[in-house]
Amino acid sequence: MYAIVDIAGQQFKVEKDKQIYVHRLEGNEGDLVTFGKVLLIDAEDTVNVGKPLIEGASVTAKILSHLKGNKVIVFKKKRRKSYQKENGHRQYFSKIKIEEILAGA
Repeated sequence: MYAIVDIAGQQFKVEKDKQIYVHRLEGNEGDLVTFGKVLLIDAEDTVNVGKPLIEGASVTAKILSHLKGNKVIVFKKKRRKSYQKENGHRQYFSKIKIEEILAGA
């Protein structure tokens, strides 16, 4: 059984006990979060597609940790103008584990 869920503006394919990285979520480590924007559920060879969402369906996940991604270097240069600028960026992520998928109506 798997589901397609909208989490923080991105779509993820989730299964029970699967661990995924998503953009930083509100809450502490160990908290349970529920996502109600379920777009599709595939349960035992029956596919339920929402229009656009499935009513009553939800996915429950546990926040395992908060962390930062790898550094991405942003380098800007204009040739012959003596202009160079270098920036770094590290994205904040949350690691979650899918606990339960409820099919709804």
